[in-house]
Amino acid sequence: MKQGNLFLVANRLGDVSPAGSRDLGLFLSDTRHVSGWRMLVQGGPPLCLSTQVSTDYVSQIDFTLTGLHEGDLLGKEPVNYVHLRRDQLIDDVFVDRFVLTNFQGRPIDQWIELEWAADFADVFETRGARRPKRGRYRAPEVGERRVLLRYCGLDGRDYLTEIRLEAGDGAAVRVERFEGSGARVVFHLAPGESGEIAFSVFAGVDDATRAAGKPFEARAFENGRAYTEWAERCTGFQSSHEMFDQALAQAVADLKALEVHHGGQPVISAGIPWYTCPFGRDALITGFEALLTTPEVARHALQFLARLQARKDDPECDAEPGKIPHEVRFGEMAAAGEVPHTPYYGSVDATPLFIVLLSEYLQWTDDRAALEELLPPAERALQWIERFGDRDGDGFLEYERRTRKGLRNQGWKDSHDGVPFASGTPADPPVALLEAQGYAVDARRRMARIYRRLGRHDEAARLLADARALVRRIDERFWMEAKGAFAIALDREKRQVDVVASNPGHLLFSRAVSDARAQKVVATLLSSPMWSGWGIRTLAKGQPAYNPLSYHNGTVWPHDNALAAMGMAHYGMTRSAGRVLEGLWAAAQQFRHLRLPELFCGLDRHAGQFPVHYPVACSPQAWASGSLFLLLRACLGLFPDAPRRTLHIASPALPEWLDHLTLSRLRIGAVRVTLHFTRDQTGTFVAVGDVEGGPLHVRIDLRR
Repeated sequence: MKQGNLFLVANRLGDVSPAGSRDLGLFLSDTRHVSGWRMLVQGGPPLCLSTQVSTDYVSQIDFTLTGLHEGDLLGKEPVNYVHLRRDQLIDDVFVDRFVLTNFQGRPIDQWIELEWAADFADVFETRGARRPKRGRYRAPEVGERRVLLRYCGLDGRDYLTEIRLEAGDGAAVRVERFEGSGARVVFHLAPGESGEIAFSVFAGVDDATRAAGKPFEARAFENGRAYTEWAERCTGFQSSHEMFDQALAQAVADLKALEVHHGGQPVISAGIPWYTCPFGRDALITGFEALLTTPEVARHALQFLARLQARKDDPECDAEPGKIPHEVRFGEMAAAGEVPHTPYYGSVDATPLFIVLLSEYLQWTDDRAALEELLPPAERALQWIERFGDRDGDGFLEYERRTRKGLRNQGWKDSHDGVPFASGTPADPPVALLEAQGYAVDARRRMARIYRRLGRHDEAARLLADARALVRRIDERFWMEAKGAFAIALDREKRQVDVVASNPGHLLFSRAVSDARAQKVVATLLSSPMWSGWGIRTLAKGQPAYNPLSYHNGTVWPHDNALAAMGMAHYGMTRSAGRVLEGLWAAAQQFRHLRLPELFCGLDRHAGQFPVHYPVACSPQAWASGSLFLLLRACLGLFPDAPRRTLHIASPALPEWLDHLTLSRLRIGAVRVTLHFTRDQTGTFVAVGDVEGGPLHVRIDLRR
């Protein structure tokens, strides 16, 4: 559950247990404020009947106290004599409510205990980082139905967790014990009577005191209303497949849930639980993916990252003038200088992607105020590409960390072994990564489009010439004729890093290959070594570097697939894009809440089998949630031009399991348009429905 900067990861019982588990807890801005939270009930553990979490992130967990284990050998039906409902939600606080109802037929006395702990671990510690020393814990400050847990960090800040118990003072509920590590509440219930208590947890830095809490129902209502209003601002989706509609609705909700606020600005965070903070690359790609449903994610990403754009050269955080940040952290280790993420700029691709997203955002919105605001940072990003990104003057973007605390690999496959030769040997930096060259091509073309719009034609012509020249150099230096694929990178010796991988799909996304090469790239991506049946693997099987259980060397990443599918659509191959959507949708149906995770294992899909989870994948994760929208856009062939009040629909191709689909209130500039797509044996057809907000020229190219 998540709201703003506060989020909870609990087990299916609603507990954070065992205490200190690496992926469980209540977190705020990279600090774990609750590391243990366990319910105990008189008579032993209750039987969990069901666990549900709504799309507006309110959970309901139902238990019973039962005689299931007290029956005789004749197998009589067990008596379920007490119902316990546990409701949890997050707004500005975490609220855990317990409602106990007596169905015994006689009065009962029943107690509930809650045990808690707060280790105030930095998120890097929960992921395994070892620190030579930590700050100082203070003794709990216990008041009447209130406890304050405090930690004095090495960064000079006080981290606070306040826990309050709200319980009625009537005969039905009595607080028997309230201490620094837990509480016990006794219920005296007549037959059919209910008793209710609620614990509220306030997390903060330096000042955790808050006003009195609102009733649970009021909080739940406000949460639901906020999500409803968000969904109403987004594109509506209704299709012939009810589960697919549910998956899209969940993805819309996840985009809202993943939003965080820092420095007074909203921005989407990367994912729960490890990456609930701003990442440049993730925010930009998610913003691009989400344009089909809402432009807000893109606008917030651009504005937030522009504010943090580097203005000076700083090797300690891999910063150079014009560079867009990679990752921003707000916990103790960042504030104390133990990690360089304040922010950290070790990304070779976020800077060109900033220009790519700005241009695409303008294509969807014609937001002239945003253009005026964001043109200077876009021009600084272009200067970084042309002055700092090419480290050796060969025309390619390269990366190499300048701080020992930085990342060895600085593309999206940023694990230590994410850029290997086919043999499995890692490539030595400086590395010229394939997709970064494609992004640089796209950034130049898109900046040229912006300059033409502003009447700066000479600058536009220069950028277009540079883009064409870079496309030729990419083909000359990266193409591996024997393998029918592009190399993933060039290493420090300018040798081709010869592994067959998914990275060429990003070249398609950037329209940085010829039509003939594009056909070969798609054929390779959908061939059996690359295609798992659930999606495109990050690396083709059969190579020594392949490992379908690794992070980047054989797994399936939904956003990686979505970018490749959009690239296929750029070259008119919407049916191939539909195949990618079909594989990922088949996988999504096997994950909880129909939610695509950050990644999953790249093992082959066989009849009757399921996709295999990756053990520490984030879920929800921003660019995985956004991937469904970009996959859908790729299949529909949607290309807006809001400045010209035009929408081009090129070769739409609904997959075979989707007979019809309606997009309602799709935003193109100031216009809201409804589109109806239908499929039969001869192809996919489009009908334009309501158009609000002005004229819109819709050009439809159908393929038979």
